[in-house]
Amino acid sequence: MKNRDKNTKLPLFENIDCIHIRVADLDSGLEFYQNALGLNLLWRTKHACGLGMKTGDTEIVISKEDYLMVDVKVENVEKALTTFVNAGGEVKDGPFDIDVGKCAVVADAWGNQYCLLDTTKGTYDTDADNLAIGVSKK
Repeated sequence: MKNRDKNTKLPLFENIDCIHIRVADLDSGLEFYQNALGLNLLWRTKHACGLGMKTGDTEIVISKEDYLMVDVKVENVEKALTTFVNAGGEVKDGPFDIDVGKCAVVADAWGNQYCLLDTTKGTYDTDADNLAIGVSKK
């Protein structure tokens, strides 16, 4: 990696937050991803479940939504959108509120779509069964 000079911007993206995968229903999705493949249930809401992999912070999120989508974590979605659009990207939807922060669907100059997501409201609190019971600031 080349050394950065003082005029070089820091990366806008923090990490891959999650990969959304559509399932017919959450229980059958958990049967496959948790029970058969061994992913760890991190949280569950009425509409989605977050599953952890062996290493790292990236989650597999299963839901009945009709898409495959990658969420890229940023510090602040609204600020990131300005940089993204100025670089030639396009906002397809949002920004909109989610339980833990904000999200926006974007497309790069080549039409690749993904979500920018922040956790400015916090992270899910869960009970003993990993059901989401609230959101706490980090």
